[in-house]
Amino acid sequence: MSNLSHIIEERPHEVGNFWVGRLLPFRTKRMVGPFTFIDHMGPTQLQDYENFDVGPHPHIGLSTLTYLFEGSIMHRDSLGTQMEIQPGAVNWMTAGKGIVHSERTPDYLRHSPKFLHGLQIWVALPKHLETMEPSFFHAEADTLPSWEEDGVQYKLIAGEALGHQSPVPVYSPLFLLEIKSTAKKTVKIGSALFGEAAMYILEGSVESEGNVYEPKRILVAKDASLCEFTIGENTTIYIFGGEPFPEERFMFWNFVASDKEMLEEAKQRWQDQLFPKIEGETGFVPLPVIGKVS
Repeated sequence: MSNLSHIIEERPHEVGNFWVGRLLPFRTKRMVGPFTFIDHMGPTQLQDYENFDVGPHPHIGLSTLTYLFEGSIMHRDSLGTQMEIQPGAVNWMTAGKGIVHSERTPDYLRHSPKFLHGLQIWVALPKHLETMEPSFFHAEADTLPSWEEDGVQYKLIAGEALGHQSPVPVYSPLFLLEIKSTAKKTVKIGSALFGEAAMYILEGSVESEGNVYEPKRILVAKDASLCEFTIGENTTIYIFGGEPFPEERFMFWNFVASDKEMLEEAKQRWQDQLFPKIEGETGFVPLPVIGKVS
């Protein structure tokens, strides 16, 4: 009997002037643990006249996690943060009751050819912290726990797993684990996982229960404790998940909440431009005309 409940393939989606592969939410699987949104950016080569530009836009009720494989993004937010995120580092922005940020190609790269490749992830906040004060945390690549076992390389990007803890300040029990191997290996980590678990295959292949799975898809497990698979040569995967919330989460645009009224209030606040501003930014991304709470 298969331990997979869902196989989710990337779907193309336009973000600003940039196309991404959307993985979560999916129509029959909205969340995995507290993870509510995952976009795979790139890999894309931008010419000297092309740049990644997502203007000021708001969030509530979640933390954003940006993790790059290639390229660079300049993050600015309404807390006054200005942080360039580079490959292997983690940008962790907690929106709470409301924050505004922009994401752009840094000035020094705007007139040069450049690559961009990475993951953008949203993690919903537990109900009692949905309206907490916003915050920002940056973890350099060398501060993330990394180790090797039987020729397989592991890195814990966020949360706790396999006896390690990431410095990223998460707000509910979760894990985001990078696993790489240059050779074919069997990996058994189910006993170290908890709650719900899923695997994103970035490159290479994974064999499980006699089936081979290719990149750009998520495999969602029925039972996290049965997480055992064979990782192919030159493969990179991400295992993520954690304890699900007892309450349903609703989404509209960049907003996540346990109460639809919170979404309506956030929509009105953005339309009325009552969210905090980003110093040095004048434009903003308008509220979508078409769209519904889901």
